[in-house]
Amino acid sequence: MNTSKRIHTMVLSALLIAVGILIPIISPIKVIVEPMSFTLASHVAIMIAVFVSPFAAVATAAGTTLGFLLYGFPLPVVLRALSHVIWAFAGAYYLRKHPETMTSLWKTIVFTLAIALIHAIGEIAVAVPFYVGTSANAFIYMVFGLVGIGTIIHSCIDFMISIAVWKVLVKNKNIASVANVKDVRMMLVNKKEDKVSLEMQ
Repeated sequence: MNTSKRIHTMVLSALLIAVGILIPIISPIKVIVEPMSFTLASHVAIMIAVFVSPFAAVATAAGTTLGFLLYGFPLPVVLRALSHVIWAFAGAYYLRKHPETMTSLWKTIVFTLAIALIHAIGEIAVAVPFYVGTSANAFIYMVFGLVGIGTIIHSCIDFMISIAVWKVLVKNKNIASVANVKDVRMMLVNKKEDKVSLEMQ
């Protein structure tokens, strides 16, 4: 990567970090089920960074974590944010090798679910120490119900939002020039081998 592209990537990552910190703070759309809260689009900045590069993904995930820490978010929230580095890097690394993934409906679905599963496992790992000592029913409900299943659903919704946003952003030549994923098209192939476009315009 030449110097110009490196600078573009760093600037884009910085902007995504800022957006990633702001969304959970200012978003009016939050679902709170004590002790968890789920904010719509709170992962979108990191997921967009996943389309750019592993560096952008890790930088955005780490940057948002630092932002939450400095802003004074509770420790469990900060640690959950830190766990995002894992799925962000994994997703970005895979897309660097297989950028065509995002041009197939079925591959996109599998990728979305895989990211959501890794996402959930990371957050479960963070949540376990905070609920050790609770009753078995409460532990299962909090850790595997709210954190596990809740994270999978939240992750999938945010990823769909990210795809829609990325379709707009990647039209910018400067962004496309540093991104691994340059095209997002969801396609189905029927029995006659005719492709049916399901592009989100």
